[in-house]
Amino acid sequence: MLEVVLDTETTGLSLKDGHRIVEIGCIELNNQIPTSKKFHCYLNPERKVSEKALEVHGYTDDFLSDKKKFKEIADKFLNFIKNKKLIIHNAEFDLGHLDNELIIAGRDKINRDNVVDTLELARDKFPGSAINLDALCKKFRIDNSKRSHHTALIDCELLSKVYINLIDQREPSLNLYNHNEKNENFYLNNSNSYYKKVVKPSAQEIELHKKFLKKSLKKNFFS
Repeated sequence: MLEVVLDTETTGLSLKDGHRIVEIGCIELNNQIPTSKKFHCYLNPERKVSEKALEVHGYTDDFLSDKKKFKEIADKFLNFIKNKKLIIHNAEFDLGHLDNELIIAGRDKINRDNVVDTLELARDKFPGSAINLDALCKKFRIDNSKRSHHTALIDCELLSKVYINLIDQREPSLNLYNHNEKNENFYLNNSNSYYKKVVKPSAQEIELHKKFLKKSLKKNFFS
């Protein structure tokens, strides 16, 4: 199953105040394991960043002024998420802003049928507790020391780890028959991957085990 962990950063919270997206980050998962595919871009929001948003992500108007506009990357973004389940923390916020950008760019809104909101998963799992991303990283002992600011790609990396803990899949198994050798090596060498190691006995170990069983049965039968 292909999934996409998605996060955005914006010029501010309220769509009513005309706030826009300044960053989109996406990481693809295959059976809850990160693949090598990512989508990331900074965007020119065509308006000023609010002071509160600047404190959160640190992207200045000057930094964003020469970046592409959403309509220039809309097709590439839609192709990346096409037919994949979307994993989002506080999905209502991100999807609201994405839909706004898509409407401005003359595209359709995102289908909600294939969206998982990890905020809702966390609310069910930890009722009454803090369930923001930092709090969940602390609960699951996930290192979030790189998160000095809220940046989309770092938040996606953290959320991908939070997500597999929320759905109780801390060690999703690999179906190596569905991957070529290149992908298999990537998964096994990727420090962010989770997998179960299978150790097969040697021929000598199998033979010794048979002898041990035969000896044990004989001893128990005649004792």
